[in-house]
Amino acid sequence: MFIHPLYIVFSLPALLLAMFAQWRVRSTYRKYLKHPNARGMTGADAARALVRSAGLSIKLERVGGELSDHYDPRNKTLRLSDGVARSASVGAVAIAAHEVGHAIQDARAYAPLKIRAGMVPVVNFTSWLGPIIFMVGLFLGSTQLATVGVWFFGGAVIFALLTLPVELDASRRAMNLLEESGILADRQSLSGARKVLSAAALTYVAALAQAISTMMYYMFILSGNSRRRR
Repeated sequence: MFIHPLYIVFSLPALLLAMFAQWRVRSTYRKYLKHPNARGMTGADAARALVRSAGLSIKLERVGGELSDHYDPRNKTLRLSDGVARSASVGAVAIAAHEVGHAIQDARAYAPLKIRAGMVPVVNFTSWLGPIIFMVGLFLGSTQLATVGVWFFGGAVIFALLTLPVELDASRRAMNLLEESGILADRQSLSGARKVLSAAALTYVAALAQAISTMMYYMFILSGNSRRRR
């Protein structure tokens, strides 16, 4: 009932970008998972070496799934998937270095990371509550309530907007770490690592596009209702 025919106009480009981004990151990762790095270091080995060289004091754990690797600033823990931790490949080392990049951001109080981390509990709540309030507002004919729903969902847009520079900066740090440490010393391996990280960054661009397109759809519906009431 609440889906406007023009929803496809707003959502389809972002959805196609998200599908392409997911395909790109998985295909690029799997390609370079088959390329061994010259030093024979697994992702876990590389993470430990980079953590030591950066003077960090963090925990290293395994986590299930594929490309589920992440750094948790709340308990200073870097979690690597089995595919990354055990593989002595260019792709695995690139992903591990990216997560170490996040750990360095945390250690150096990188502002966008701190702000994003602080927003997580709020956004987890408002991102699903906002659409509900919006639809209830439309159902009740309350423009004010629907507007509150739009503002609630706006937190998800801000979160996605903050995530992009955080991820790009972590990738930049990762490439610097890999080059300076000599873990990936040759040009071909560094190029492969950069392609893996660039593909991963595209997923965050797609997430931002999806959040913005949904916000635009809500605002379009809201403005249309306001005009009809005049």
